Amino acid sequence: MNNVKWKNAPTRTIEVGGVPFVYRELGPDSGVPVIFLHHLMAVLDDWDPRVIDGIAAQRRVIAFDNRGVGASGGSVPSTIEEMAQDAIAFIRALGFKQVDLLGFSLGGGVAQMIALQAPDLVRRIVLAGTGPRGGGGIDEINRIAVIAYLKAALTLSDPRNFLFFPRTPEGKRAAKDYFCRLKERTDDRDKPISLQARRAQLQAIRTAGLSAPDDLSVIKQPVFVANGDHDLMVASSLSADIARRLPNAKLTIYPDSGHGGVFQHHRAFVPAVIDFLAD
Repeated sequence: MNNVKWKNAPTRTIEVGGVPFVYRELGPDSGVPVIFLHHLMAVLDDWDPRVIDGIAAQRRVIAFDNRGVGASGGSVPSTIEEMAQDAIAFIRALGFKQVDLLGFSLGGGVAQMIALQAPDLVRRIVLAGTGPRGGGGIDEINRIAVIAYLKAALTLSDPRNFLFFPRTPEGKRAAKDYFCRLKERTDDRDKPISLQARRAQLQAIRTAGLSAPDDLSVIKQPVFVANGDHDLMVASSLSADIARRLPNAKLTIYPDSGHGGVFQHHRAFVPAVIDFLAD
């Protein structure tokens, strides 16, 4: 599958407990796969092709829509614990005994929960733009998101312009490049996120933010934590906090970037992930 790129990777379907889950796979046919877990309100086509293709040049990559997201069936659950249970069921339905996880934002919360619920399934973890459960600041996240959506409506633009990238010349350039890359796939695109999915995901994030913190010391796997240095959605300090609480973590904070720092700095992030997963 090495000649397959994200823009033309076929969309496949697998039944998981009677529910169809859609996914795309690329990269080598063997080795421990890297399972991508996407962000709030995202579907398959919201993954940055440079990140997917870059990692798939060396590693087997599988990105999927969890229950109720995009073209997958069912309804999105309203807790991160249930999202993780669905992700575990999907991974096991594909027949994998061990995987690496790459979770971005909400997906990073799901990745942590997978590691807590099924530790034997997880070899290594990449957590990008995410923090720990009970980390605080949840009301601030909601306020920032509302403001970004209002700005987006007024400027007829995508709210991620304001949520993922700083409003600096470099940040604006990075945002423009990112959205151009998202349009590279023109055929067989995913279904947009539903209203039910949006509401359930927001509820899950709020519930997690107000919950008691997890004991992350039980996650023994190596973890690579990455973020931008000015993340408006998940404060960069929360990434540092989660790295401190994980017993085997490394932390990278990318300069002059925000929530989408790993996309803005994909030229540094991709080789760092490949090196980390190859250790």
